[in-house]
Amino acid sequence: MKTLDAIAAELQGYDPQALPAPMVDAFLARLVQPVAGVDEIGIADALGRVLADDVVSPVSVPPHDNSAMDGYAFDGGQLKAGAPLSLQVVGTALAGKAWQGKVATGQALKIMTGAVMPAGLDTVVPQEFTRPAAEGRIEIPADVVRPGDNRRLAGEDLMAGRPALLRGERLGPAACGLLASLGLPTVRVVRRPRVAYFSTGDEILSLGEPPREGAVYDSNRYTVRGLLARLGCEVIDLGVVRDEPALLEQAFRTAAAQADAIITSGGVSVGEADFTKAMMRQLGDVAFWRIAMRPGRPMAVGRIGDAVLFGLPGNPVAVMVTFLAFVRPALLRMMGCRDTAPPPLLRARSLEAMRKKPGRTEYQRGIVSTGPDGGLQVRTTGNQGSGVLSSMVQANGLIVLHHAQGSVAAGDTVDVMMFEGVA
Repeated sequence: MKTLDAIAAELQGYDPQALPAPMVDAFLARLVQPVAGVDEIGIADALGRVLADDVVSPVSVPPHDNSAMDGYAFDGGQLKAGAPLSLQVVGTALAGKAWQGKVATGQALKIMTGAVMPAGLDTVVPQEFTRPAAEGRIEIPADVVRPGDNRRLAGEDLMAGRPALLRGERLGPAACGLLASLGLPTVRVVRRPRVAYFSTGDEILSLGEPPREGAVYDSNRYTVRGLLARLGCEVIDLGVVRDEPALLEQAFRTAAAQADAIITSGGVSVGEADFTKAMMRQLGDVAFWRIAMRPGRPMAVGRIGDAVLFGLPGNPVAVMVTFLAFVRPALLRMMGCRDTAPPPLLRARSLEAMRKKPGRTEYQRGIVSTGPDGGLQVRTTGNQGSGVLSSMVQANGLIVLHHAQGSVAAGDTVDVMMFEGVA
């Protein structure tokens, strides 16, 4: 297990007092390791979980050649360019049972979607492309199908004995359906990381407490809980911890004993009058950063015991931004996920000018929509103060203005990070 100093030595230009946002991800990639432990669970409970092993297909999917259409199956070798084809219909093949007869030259078999293709037949003409003819015959007009059309080949989706899904795959709805198509009732997945979370500060009220002057209700705990739950972590909520050394020490020790990761909000800014930073230093190997970003400049990272620590700012918007930009990719790595990159950025045309100085990454709350030309366009939500949580509700993504980027003029193209689809 590397110390923070050893990790820092690997990063050229590392400066904890002016840390570029991309270097945060590089640091956390070295700090955070996948958890140990595997669960075997039912497919119905596998959504969002990460595969612990490669899944090798025990069967071919589909298991046999079958029809992709309702229509008529026949030997496509009888087709001649520019000429119609007349065929005698000799039976009907239904999905779920193999047709037992034989189809000779000059004959066709009425067939339903998914029905097994009998031996010697390789082409299906859709029913609507045919014309009825006398005495149980059909006529296929010239050039409406080619040999091999509308036939699904055995194993064209998955072949028996080959990997269907790879270790580290985070299972989405399609992957769960694919596992079910293999007839697998259970799957081995990496156990869910346990993440302990608490807010700090004497000014923080828990829900149910009466209002008092100078105090605010704790929104961060519920924001972070939602982000963690959507990611698929097991959340340990330790509530609000007052700014008292004994209480903070107890909370950190409890969190480190129970969890793989600890997330706090508040108490990491320069000049804070509380004891949070001092307790982090006392109990663990912790670095305190000033990240060249807005919002969310202060952040603490490190370890307390075997648990990885993420000390986030106290402002509600800064909590969400730092989580999405840095903590989410780190926790995906902890989950054993193969793809731990930050969410992909889309390109959108800015509907307004935005002032920015090079030298820091800015995340502006944005409303992305489709423009008259069919391309994406984006405008800000207005007030970008880091305490304006309502702006995150109005937004459907973040406008990402990169470290070296300057001011943006209306009409310029910018990067946006969408909220939906970010698990």
